[in-house]
Amino acid sequence: MSERAPAPPALPDETLDACEGVIGYRFRDRELLRRCLTHASASRTRLESNERLEFLGDAVLGVAVCEALYSRFPESPEGDLTRIKSEVVSRAVCAQISVRLGLDTFLWLGKGISAHGRIPGSVSAAVFESLVGGVYLDGGFDAARDLVLRNVQDEIESAAGSPTGVNFKSMLQQQAQREYGETPMYSVLDEKGPDHLKCFKVSAMVGARMFAPAWGPSKKEAEQRAAQNALAQIEGLEIPHQSE
Repeated sequence: MSERAPAPPALPDETLDACEGVIGYRFRDRELLRRCLTHASASRTRLESNERLEFLGDAVLGVAVCEALYSRFPESPEGDLTRIKSEVVSRAVCAQISVRLGLDTFLWLGKGISAHGRIPGSVSAAVFESLVGGVYLDGGFDAARDLVLRNVQDEIESAAGSPTGVNFKSMLQQQAQREYGETPMYSVLDEKGPDHLKCFKVSAMVGARMFAPAWGPSKKEAEQRAAQNALAQIEGLEIPHQSE
């Protein structure tokens, strides 16, 4: 049964119409859609925000991707499917999808967040997950699965074809060119080990900004990991600790 909340006046029907056009789904319950787009900073209580829908949407997203991978790669072992799935449903990818669709423009945010101009990556990721959860409640699993698969096909292709699980360099290049008009560069900061077993420390740079470095068993893999760090920093997400 659909969850309901009082309609926030800051989200008029025109905004809901535009959001529905972007995601390719029309809600029967418009108040549910309003909740999907309401951040906790703008709601009267946390229960009236999109947090519970984000929780549900994360689970639905995982099931939809797992089902797609199981059918698409019948010869792949469980470990490979797990690797691909973990990258495709990551918060960084969800944030990328939200930015690509322009979902941030439909959000109702409190002044504390909207005043900063740029929306944190965690908030961008949450709105996509919330919409997946909302579509699931409003139209069932098939409708939610359609929404997911329409938007993760490129990520599945990249994850399936890259030894690191996803082509972070390609993602960083697209975002850097779109937002900053720059092409990322990579710098080898250090290397360790004998010639036959070297490790490389690489940092990604966009313009004059250098991002957190990463180690890898090859320059190619180190660059992928450095690009992942850069994306995390750009989106305001936490960078996993990597020992040297």
